[in-house]
Amino acid sequence: MSEGKKLRRSPEGGYARGDETRRKIIEAAISLFGQHGFDGASTRDIAARAGVNAPALQYYFENKEGLYRACAESIADESWQSFAPAVQRARVALERNADTEALIDAFIDIQSAVADRSFVKQHGPDQRLFFAREQGGGEPEIGSEILRERVRSPLNTINVELLERITGMPAHDPLTVVRMFSLYGQFLLFFIARRTTLTMLGWDDIDRAKADFLKASIAEQTRVLLHHWNRERDKHNRSE
Repeated sequence: MSEGKKLRRSPEGGYARGDETRRKIIEAAISLFGQHGFDGASTRDIAARAGVNAPALQYYFENKEGLYRACAESIADESWQSFAPAVQRARVALERNADTEALIDAFIDIQSAVADRSFVKQHGPDQRLFFAREQGGGEPEIGSEILRERVRSPLNTINVELLERITGMPAHDPLTVVRMFSLYGQFLLFFIARRTTLTMLGWDDIDRAKADFLKASIAEQTRVLLHHWNRERDKHNRSE
């Protein structure tokens, strides 16, 4: 940023106001990029939703691509902040060679943290449509790169490492990867096809109590599968 841009903010409270304006723009952009896609969301509409003038977007983000990148970075940082405690507990369990039950608990702990981000509507802008469009393709690749590098790859790595220890299959074996995605697929539908699943259940939304119900059901199913695969490992080891 040039010195001229720095001087536009007053020394007392200017940065705080600037950060708040930047946050409002990002929140508005996440909503509109999610609803209309990158091409369909105009900078004019984003500025109007944020309650700022159009030049403010260029001031903070240079261009529309820079704003999209900032949205992906904001989502990635917020998501990882939610997942990091469970991931750290899992790493500790792996480092200490914890027993199978503790490793299964660690896997379900991470799964539960991810479910919380999927099931319960956040206080800020709804990020589900942003994610759905990004995963569907056609949006700027930089968004996928950021989310992959900062969130998806670290999550996938710790999950396959846990599965390797529980099941005895190598972390990058195709079967291990398929198992990981199948376990997460149990609640992914509630994230991607929210309207359909809510209609089928007769729910208006997923509040905290309903989210806990879904998480408990999915955790039970996950635990049964992980124990089954663990027994398969032990049976295979005894037969050798």
